[in-house]
Amino acid sequence: MEIRKLESQEHGETRFLYETVFTEDSRSFVDYYYTEKTKDNQIYVVEEEDRIRAMLHLNPYTLMVNGVRKEADYIVAVATQKEYRGRRYMARLLEQSLGDMYQAGKTFTFLMPASEAIYLPHGFRTVYEQQRRFCDETDFQKIKYRAGKTEAARGIRVEASGELGVFVSQAREEDLEDLAKKANAWLERHYQVYALRDEAYYRRLMKEYASDGGDLMIYWKDGEITDCRPYMPGENGTQKPKIMIRIVDLRRMLMSLQLKSLAAVCFRVEDPIIPENNRCLTLTGTEYSGVMLMDSPEENSEGTIPIAALGSFLFGARTVEELYQEDGVIMTERMKNELKKIRQLEKIYLNEAV
Repeated sequence: MEIRKLESQEHGETRFLYETVFTEDSRSFVDYYYTEKTKDNQIYVVEEEDRIRAMLHLNPYTLMVNGVRKEADYIVAVATQKEYRGRRYMARLLEQSLGDMYQAGKTFTFLMPASEAIYLPHGFRTVYEQQRRFCDETDFQKIKYRAGKTEAARGIRVEASGELGVFVSQAREEDLEDLAKKANAWLERHYQVYALRDEAYYRRLMKEYASDGGDLMIYWKDGEITDCRPYMPGENGTQKPKIMIRIVDLRRMLMSLQLKSLAAVCFRVEDPIIPENNRCLTLTGTEYSGVMLMDSPEENSEGTIPIAALGSFLFGARTVEELYQEDGVIMTERMKNELKKIRQLEKIYLNEAV
């Protein structure tokens, strides 16, 4: 058994495993994925008997976290050939990729689990449910009918159902720059954690939707872009996939935070997978300075927090009191009060599928 990261030219060798495991994905979507997403992603595999038996993909995204750009990996397409399950291949792939992410300076990683229970032992915690809004089927059919009449009519705007004065059209290449600017400005006003948009982001998204017969739709009012939504046949937004996160670099994660007021607390963090995160730190700072960190002797510690529990708290899925109830957490009353001064990353918008 050998674990290795594939060279870019080898990525296509994993397609047979993808199609074997992810049978719900259409042929056209898999074509899109192996044409577009594997251009710039990383794929880790387990090879046994000279064949790929398990894999894990890291798809790169530029995220904004409290107004600061951070490169992060979205873990997708985690799969093991049926006959080779139960051998801890997935665990080994996660351990290898997490270690490499740490060495690459990544702050945290995220994934959409097929089952949350699979990833809990590896330090992942659910922090977000995706909120997906789709273009109404009636509006899409109106646009399709109008656009198909003449070449000149393509891109014509028709009033969206139930939204007075709002018009919707299929996204075009010339819309993408303005769309990205508007989307980033809106996300910055409303969220702390989100994927940064640019023309390439939306260009790729258009291909993703088209692979399953969908389209990217843009909403307008008074000549200005106000929203964008996918049209996907049969989708109505009732499903809310979960997103789990995992802290990769403890120090980088804590330095990404903001404080409500003057804080000073010393605590120990335990991480069974990334040894560099096992440390005792003093966190200090103000609402103006941000977080400052110092390594500290363990005798100064006011408590202990496992890395997974810390991730739940920092991303707003747990209050301080709920954090205190987690297995392995030890905190003094003073430490509880100091942790309440941290601004949690609770405003999250990570709606990407792959």
